[in-house]
Amino acid sequence: MVRTMGGIHELHEEDVFRRLETSPSGLDPPEAERRLKEYGPNELEEVRGKPHILIFLSNLYNVLAILLWVSAALSLVTGNSQLAVAIVLVIIINAVFSFWQEYEAEKAAEALRDILPVMVKVLRGSDETVIPAAEVVPGDLILLEEGDTVPADARLVESSQLKIDASTLTGESKPVRKVSHPVKRFDNYIDIDNIVFAGTQVVSGTGRAIVFATGGDIEFSRIASLTQEVREEPSPLQRQISRAAGIISILAVSMGIVLFAVNLYIVKLPLETALIFAIGLMVANVPEGLLPSVTLALAASARKMARENALVKRLSSVETLGSTTIICTDKTGTLTRGEMTVRKIWIPYRVVEVTGSGYRPEGEFLCNGNPVTHREVREIRLLMRAASFCNDAKLVRDEKGWHVIGDTTEGALIVAAEKIGFDLEGELERMPRVMELPFDSKRKSMTSIHQKSGKRVAYVKGAPKKIIDLSERISVDGRPRPLDDDEKRKIIEIHDRMASEGLRVLAFAYRELPEDLEDYTPENVERELTLVGMAAMHDPPREGVKEAVRQCRTAGIRIIMITGDYGLTAAAIAKELGIIEGDSYRVIKGRELDEMEDPELLRILSEEENIIFARAVPEHKMRIASVLEGAEEIVAMTGDGVNDAPALRKADIGVAMGSGTDVAKEAADIVLADDNFASIVTAVREGRTVYENIRKFITYIFSHETAEIVPFVLMVLFGIPLPITIMQILAIDLGTDTLPALALGRSPPESDVMQRPPRPVRERLLNLEVLLRGYLFTGSIEAFLVMMAYFLVLSGGGWVPGQSLPADDPLYMRATTVVFAGIVMAQMGNLLSSQTTRSSALKVGLLRNRWIPAGMIFAVIVMLMVIYLPPLQPVFGTQPLKPVEWLMIILFAPLVFLTDEARKLIQRRFG
Repeated sequence: MVRTMGGIHELHEEDVFRRLETSPSGLDPPEAERRLKEYGPNELEEVRGKPHILIFLSNLYNVLAILLWVSAALSLVTGNSQLAVAIVLVIIINAVFSFWQEYEAEKAAEALRDILPVMVKVLRGSDETVIPAAEVVPGDLILLEEGDTVPADARLVESSQLKIDASTLTGESKPVRKVSHPVKRFDNYIDIDNIVFAGTQVVSGTGRAIVFATGGDIEFSRIASLTQEVREEPSPLQRQISRAAGIISILAVSMGIVLFAVNLYIVKLPLETALIFAIGLMVANVPEGLLPSVTLALAASARKMARENALVKRLSSVETLGSTTIICTDKTGTLTRGEMTVRKIWIPYRVVEVTGSGYRPEGEFLCNGNPVTHREVREIRLLMRAASFCNDAKLVRDEKGWHVIGDTTEGALIVAAEKIGFDLEGELERMPRVMELPFDSKRKSMTSIHQKSGKRVAYVKGAPKKIIDLSERISVDGRPRPLDDDEKRKIIEIHDRMASEGLRVLAFAYRELPEDLEDYTPENVERELTLVGMAAMHDPPREGVKEAVRQCRTAGIRIIMITGDYGLTAAAIAKELGIIEGDSYRVIKGRELDEMEDPELLRILSEEENIIFARAVPEHKMRIASVLEGAEEIVAMTGDGVNDAPALRKADIGVAMGSGTDVAKEAADIVLADDNFASIVTAVREGRTVYENIRKFITYIFSHETAEIVPFVLMVLFGIPLPITIMQILAIDLGTDTLPALALGRSPPESDVMQRPPRPVRERLLNLEVLLRGYLFTGSIEAFLVMMAYFLVLSGGGWVPGQSLPADDPLYMRATTVVFAGIVMAQMGNLLSSQTTRSSALKVGLLRNRWIPAGMIFAVIVMLMVIYLPPLQPVFGTQPLKPVEWLMIILFAPLVFLTDEARKLIQRRFG
């Protein structure tokens, strides 16, 4: 690569041939074959990810799974094979759902390989030949023309009006001029004007380049390796679920051990019986339906977000978005439309406003609010001749409307020329282009040379300060006159005012070339110019973005703009959208960022509110994401180029643009189909909603855990027959409760969801409030009700305390069935109440979530199947219930609902 080639970009063409031991006739075929053996094929090396089978198997030994494996093994040892099989099925179901959530494997390298061409033209022994891209070797002389894809990293030695689309590498859609002469200065490695990189496209022109890097040494390969080597951190939700699982496991094992010891040494139960009861208590403590319910809720939210143009690739990222504290966003195409429009034109000495937007060639030219005069039209057309001649864009119209082919800035100038009625085609017939001096970042200018009645005229466009400095005259009313330094300063002041308004400004000039001029170099041509004016362009913000930014501020989310644009332009757009407020802000340029140490960057990011990173490159995004991660921020990062992929992977949430490269989309967690920043905010709202909904159904699930645990405690304390069987517990956890819990996961957002600050990074999903409401309050009420029903059924059947009942006794089976059905019915009331945390469910609307009735119907159907279907009765130990018993347990639903509503009322008034 260039970094190891001793500055190949600084060498003259003949020195490049010598350095790479080749010649203008290319490599000889035998030498090419030798180098292919030495360097290997020109193919990307894949950094192999974890095999899918291992990803799946890893879900079989997480904390909850290990606990259930132990329970299954103990069940098998004690001869309860039916229970062992049921628990194993629970483990497998959870593993399948978790694997679904984690399935997004490493695909970035595959996408990169798809970008590379299959065949390429090279010069071998003076003969032009077509070979497979895989056979290109260092030293090969490749031939490039319009439509070709560059097969390897190479140094240009010939270039004729060559333009390269490097968007696959940089994400910037603007074609880049390429040259073959030595380059001493450049802003960034991938911007070197005489280097072409693998995977980029030739937009126009021709060129010849010598390959210096292939296969694993190309820039794409470096990015692919960097992307895949970025360790994927668990999402906040994954960490929360793991933490909750750890707490539950400790609780379950501790209670199981205590119960086992009490039964074995105090109650004096047989070893096998003591083990079964201990297993039952552990299973009762494990919310087997938690992972499937969380995954299904996330999947439902992902489908909803897809309808809002946000395509979710990693399910847990839905929730992570809800905890986002910082959004790092591009400007062009994300905050703005990506459609440059000429807004103002300066002609000596008047500022003309241009109406209309987009690429429709319709609009007016106004001077001081009035239509321009005929004299002003002539001056504008003179400016537009320079703007249109020194231009490679095309304005076309098809069934989809008007659009530009080529650079959007040049396209905006073509549109403005159309608005003023400049006949470009006719003018080019009268003054055909004979030569072009391409744009060069060092010169900051471009020149188009045209033939006019036996003489040649150069039209120049470029950076205003540079063009003004090169101008000796100015065209006033179509006649050149001298331009002195005082006038130049005044014109630059006008430029600065337009730039401070967020407008991108270009200046235009011309020069009639001497007839004896032979050497058409930039130094000889771009001098003694006549200034004709300036054009100021604007890329308008997208609709809805300003409101989305306002919502972010209300929600406590910071927005940091990271753009390759100029600082003044970026700041103006940021002000217009509300990203920065007031006049106090800081613009950090790419070079300044390179010189800054991480602690200093972290201090700035932490202490300064209004920050913009301008003239930035994709690698800067990676660094910013890493520094913010150290500050415990939850960062969403946008990007669309190949070079953005590592930053997208490093950030907590990688957000790729739908119009971006495949590599960026593979590395991202979420893809915005419409490229619109407003879609990110919509996704944040959904993320916050899904987190609150997950907390709601965790509270819902944990409520019946208490009602399942209390029977084991009472059995130990008072020696009563176990009020609920382990299989009945599983029927609730994985049967009746699954769809109702999922229904809570589909609850609509609360009205104030985007008016709260992001929740603290260290806030736990399973916090004290959840434990108190689920386990203690609602759980205790449910436990009281079902145990009351249990004793009523037993006493009504003649049972007396101290009397043992066999497992197949009809009275015992009916009593456990009442407990089973009682928990299910109590959960109906809990379901209705759990739709809100503090507000009254009655006020919000019991059925505003249409999934709630479906969940209740599902739970009732499963309950009735377990109780009344003959094949299931022996499996779950159930018996049909009497009408009076049904009447009793049906009342559990309103009782649980009303008590929780009373709790929320007290909390609202006194909490």
